[in-house]
Amino acid sequence: MKDDRRSRFRDAHTDLDTAEHIPDTAQTRSPSYSLAFADEGFLCRDELRPVRLQLELLKPELLLDEQGIESTIVLFGGARIPAPADKDKARTKTLADLSRFYEEARSFARLMTRKAIATGNRDFVVVTGGGPGVMEAGNRGAEEEGGVSIGLNIVLPHEQAPNPYVTPKLAFNFHYFAIRKMHFLMRARAVCVFPGGFGTLDELFESLTLIQTGRMQRVPILLFGREFWEKIVNWDALKDAGTISPEDLDLFRFVETGEEAAEIIENWEPAPARSDIPGR
Repeated sequence: MKDDRRSRFRDAHTDLDTAEHIPDTAQTRSPSYSLAFADEGFLCRDELRPVRLQLELLKPELLLDEQGIESTIVLFGGARIPAPADKDKARTKTLADLSRFYEEARSFARLMTRKAIATGNRDFVVVTGGGPGVMEAGNRGAEEEGGVSIGLNIVLPHEQAPNPYVTPKLAFNFHYFAIRKMHFLMRARAVCVFPGGFGTLDELFESLTLIQTGRMQRVPILLFGREFWEKIVNWDALKDAGTISPEDLDLFRFVETGEEAAEIIENWEPAPARSDIPGR
């Protein structure tokens, strides 16, 4: 991380190094004596949650700015969807059949990465949740195309690590789901959603809600696999019940291939945020 300092005061790195070479005494061993910003126990206190939220928002933002990344293509999708070569190990036949979306995500990521490379990796940079399944496919396609991609991992109770295709300097880890979601959408040029489970549904409906309520400018929200999405969500029932407006069904599009998605993104005209909510 760069430290473009204009201050005439001693910098934090210098004081941190100095503090590590002080005499070993009962006083200096006391937790109270540790520098506050270097004291992990202190930073993990409940009272410091607002500071941790701020740090988690700020760190990826600074590093992405330093890499010159201005816009991203978001890939959401199931961690359990296997690569076609591994579909025989899938827990269900349906999951095995969904393996085609691994290859579709991989191919789509390659298309977007070609566009990203043409911009010097400033725009159209692929970002995933950094895990396995569809996320791995997205990062893998970007690497195969010779570009970079972002992985936004999160600490989970079970052991997990970034997939090996995330660009190392763009691999991030989060404690707070809310801040991770913000980073997915802050630079989003398009949101592309592949079949998945609870996490994918959460990410999809969070994105739709922000656009529906005018809290976010419109971007293409592309759902890969109409058959899957129409089977698990009765969109028309929501409209018929009046819990959403007919116009809300225009906030997303179904696509089947990466080429189809790429064409929509290529021809997308910038659209402002809604100023009102239809039907309210």
